[in-house]
Amino acid sequence: MRFDFGCRMQFSSSVDVPVILMLRPRSGYRQWIVQETYALEPFTLVTEYTDGYGNLCQRLIVPAGEFQLQVTGQAETLGLWELDQTAPWIAIEALPDSILQFVLPSRYCESDQVYDWASEITANLEPGYAQAEAIRQWIHDNIQYQYGTSDASTSALNVIQSRQGVCRDFAHLGIALCRSLNIPARMVVGYLHGLKPMDQHAWFEAYLGHRWCTFDATQTEHSEDRIVIAYGRDAADVALVTQFGPLQLNEMQVWIEAM
Repeated sequence: MRFDFGCRMQFSSSVDVPVILMLRPRSGYRQWIVQETYALEPFTLVTEYTDGYGNLCQRLIVPAGEFQLQVTGQAETLGLWELDQTAPWIAIEALPDSILQFVLPSRYCESDQVYDWASEITANLEPGYAQAEAIRQWIHDNIQYQYGTSDASTSALNVIQSRQGVCRDFAHLGIALCRSLNIPARMVVGYLHGLKPMDQHAWFEAYLGHRWCTFDATQTEHSEDRIVIAYGRDAADVALVTQFGPLQLNEMQVWIEAM
C-alpha cells in the first residue's frame, strides 16, 4: 500500500541551538521510500549520519528566532503481513549478536524488575508469540491511555504502578515485560494510518521466529499500515528532536493518507 506522509514543526528560540533530528524514514524493513522532501525555513546547513540502530539522524543548528521544518514523502509498505502466531521463542544462545542488546534492561525499560508481572500475565502459555500477544492484550486492557499522566522521565516501572500513560509508555511497558522473559524487544516510532488524534506514534516489536513482529497495545486490532521512522532500545534512542539548549516547539502537524 502507498501512503503520503508528512510532519511539520515550528520552533522558536532566543539563541542558536544545536539539535539532532530523527525525522526521515528510510527504505528497508517492510517499506520503500518512493520520494521525499526536507524543507527548512530559514535554511541552515544540515549534516546526516546513521546511528547504531540504522536510523537516519540530522544534525543542525536551529538559528535564533522563528524556525520551521517540514518533511513530506510517499512510502510503499508491505501492507498485509501474515501473522505467524506460532512464532517460537528463540533461545538466547541462538540469537544473532546484533539482537542481544534488546534483551537487556535499558533506561526506560527496567526488565530486571518486572518479571513477576510478566510471569503472571503469561502463565501457562507457550514461550513465543503467545506470550508477547498476552502482554500486549494485558496492557491494552489494564493501562489507561491518558494524556498528561506521564513525562519524559516516566519508565515502564512507573507505568505498571500508575496504570496510565500514552503510546510511549505502553511501548516501554511491553518491551520491559517481554525482555523479562528473555524475549528481545525494541521500540519503534513512526506513522500509523488511521490514528486518532493524528500524531507521531510509538509501539514495540518482539523478535520471534527469527523476525521482528509488531505489537501495539494502544490499538484494538492489528495493523501494518505503518511507516517506521526509527528503532531503538527505548525512547532515549528514538527521540524525534534532541536539543542542546532552550528551544520551544510551538506547533506540530502530522499526517499520513492512503493513496
